[in-house]
Amino acid sequence: MKFATPKGFRDFLPEDALKRKAVLDKIISTYERFGFDPLQTPTLEYEETFKGKYGEEGDKLMYRFETIGGDKVALRYDQTIPLSRVVAQWGPQGAQKIVLPFKRYQIQSAFRGENTQKGRYREFLQCDADIVGVSSPLCDAELLGLAYEIYKNLGLDIVIKFNDRSLLSQFQPKHLSAIDKLNKIGINGVIEELVTKGLSGEEAAQALEKVKSIKLTPALEKIVSIFKSMGYPEDALRFDPTLVRGLDYYTGIIFEIVLKNDPNGSSLAGGGRYDKMIGQFTGVDLPANGFSIGLDRTVEVLQASNIMKFLDTNTKVLITFNSPMFESQALTIGSSLRKTNINTEIWLDPSSKLEKQLKYASNKNIPYVVIIGLNPGEIILKDFNNGSQEVITEEDLVKKLLAV
Repeated sequence: MKFATPKGFRDFLPEDALKRKAVLDKIISTYERFGFDPLQTPTLEYEETFKGKYGEEGDKLMYRFETIGGDKVALRYDQTIPLSRVVAQWGPQGAQKIVLPFKRYQIQSAFRGENTQKGRYREFLQCDADIVGVSSPLCDAELLGLAYEIYKNLGLDIVIKFNDRSLLSQFQPKHLSAIDKLNKIGINGVIEELVTKGLSGEEAAQALEKVKSIKLTPALEKIVSIFKSMGYPEDALRFDPTLVRGLDYYTGIIFEIVLKNDPNGSSLAGGGRYDKMIGQFTGVDLPANGFSIGLDRTVEVLQASNIMKFLDTNTKVLITFNSPMFESQALTIGSSLRKTNINTEIWLDPSSKLEKQLKYASNKNIPYVVIIGLNPGEIILKDFNNGSQEVITEEDLVKKLLAV
């Protein structure tokens, strides 16, 4: 038996899982503050649901297989296509159980057969927010404000780069994918790649210059104006005519979130408008816009910047005792603490030495330890934050731990 995860898949041990949870809690609370409700879809969809929606490259990276029953299925590649399927099935052209506008967030894994490298995995968590059924610039500005608010709440100073995919409709998708790499490979690199994709050197240079000369449209100016009216700083937005984004289904505004001090670095989140996607399922177009947060990249940046304080454990206090005769008292105290919503762990082996129990608390970075039975009738509260300890009553113990 091989004790390893498949290539591109990961375990998240408690220390890392807690970091991700802390970031997710802030993301979810912001989504819900803006009126978004959760949605969950199956890990598997029928292959035809995804096929042809992501372009040639997407079809190559999709995990597809046939079930024992003969169904051709695929693992979830992203959450935009499943959302479109949900709206088709349950929306105005379907069972009519979805109220428009439909504001949903979805936090689930996506799967792609990537060439694994730093920051790119075959299973990764997507944190999406989308609005279906509204095409107004107010809707677009709302999503930009939501994205800005999330990273503000996380303590990161960001810039939202934006463009309009419809301004690039005269260019072939294969050429746009090269132009999208401008910040990473530079002008010469883009021209070289365009040449490998069928353009002459002169044509490549002209195409790149044509894209770079695109100006802000009145529609985009309106979105910027609304964003400012919401109280957000104008310099948080930056028009970038070379921003393309890889997926072919975008029809209007597209945007990416980057660090303000590293505007050409990897994006933390991105999305845009895709007004034609749902119509591929129903035959009737329905406007939609949304974005996805890259959780791995966001957590990585937060760790590097030391902005957020991450916990090593959710346990606030460990109750220790070294004899079965103190078990009843330990359970009573544990129950009292848990009833007041203090995260409490009770040592489960009364035969263990106290030294072992204290070492366990230290290794897990549990901040407080209650020691029962060290001296007859005493309850001792040990504070691992500063190494102090005190004799305390059960009533004062609850009050003290609630206050810290």
